[in-house]
Amino acid sequence: MLSHTSTGYAPWQVVEGVDDRYRDVTAARLVLDALEARLAQPAEPRRVVKQAPIDDPKTVFDRLDLSLTISKSDADLRIASLQSRLNLLCRKLQKKRKSAILVFEGADAAGKGGAIRRVTWALDSRSYRVIPISAPTDEERAHHYLWRFWRQLPRRGRMTIYDRSWYGRVLVERVEGFAKHEEWQRAYQEINDFERELVEGDVIVIKLWLQISQEEQLRRFNERELDPIKRHKITPEDYRNRDKANQYELAAAEMLARCSLPESPFTLVEANDKRFARVKVLETICERLSQEL
Repeated sequence: MLSHTSTGYAPWQVVEGVDDRYRDVTAARLVLDALEARLAQPAEPRRVVKQAPIDDPKTVFDRLDLSLTISKSDADLRIASLQSRLNLLCRKLQKKRKSAILVFEGADAAGKGGAIRRVTWALDSRSYRVIPISAPTDEERAHHYLWRFWRQLPRRGRMTIYDRSWYGRVLVERVEGFAKHEEWQRAYQEINDFERELVEGDVIVIKLWLQISQEEQLRRFNERELDPIKRHKITPEDYRNRDKANQYELAAAEMLARCSLPESPFTLVEANDKRFARVKVLETICERLSQEL
C-alpha cells in the first residue's frame, strides 16, 4: 500500500514507533518541515488559458437530429405508460436496497426542469430528492469541489436527482475561468473515479444531456421574458453565455468523450421538442433501471 500510494506531492513518511519520545519528536519535525517547505514556495501565478475562437466547430452534437418530434396525444400516452413502469422499477430498487443517481445536464433552457418533473411525478415523494445546483457557497468553496455532491448521495433504496452536477467543473468553471487549467484538466479523472466508486457501491448512475439548437434556445429565452411566471428564470447571464456558445459546446463535447464510462454512460437527448425529450428521458431511465435491476 505504501509503495503504490506514495507520490511526490504526498509521500508517506515511515516513523519508527518503538520509543515514544523519538516517535513524537520525529512526527512533529516531519509536519513542521513540510509546512515550512510549502510556505516558503512562491505562490503560483494564475494561468488563464484563452481558447481561440472557432467559427464552425464540429462536435458530437452535429450528429443529433434536433428535428425529432412527437404528437401531444402520443406523448401523453407514452409518458403515462413510462411513469407507471418507472414507479414499479423504483419500488424494485427499494426492495433490492440499491440506490440511483440521475444527472441532468444540458444547454440553458433545454427543458431539464420539465423533464425532472415528469420523472418525480411517478415517484413516492419519500424516496427521492431533487438537488438543484447553482454557484457554490463560501462553505462549499472551502472544500473539495465534489464535497457538496458527496453530501447529497442517496441512502440505499433511495434516489437523488441532480439538476446540474459535478460536471460544472469541466463546463462553466472551465469556460468562465473559475477553475485553473490544471484543476479542470485533473477533474476528468477525479469525476471518473468518483462515478466508478458509486457504481461499485451499488449505485445506479444515469446521466442525461439535453441538447437544443441556438435558434430554439433564443426562442425560449424570449418566451420566458414575456411570461410573468417564467420571467425569473432568465437573466443577463443567459444572454452573455450565448456569446460563448462555441466554447461551451466544445467543452461539453470533450466532457462527453472523456467521462462517458461503460458503467455510467451519457445519453444525448434531442430536446428541441419538449415532449419528445420527456419521453426519451423516461425511456432511458426505465431501460437503465431495468437492466441494472
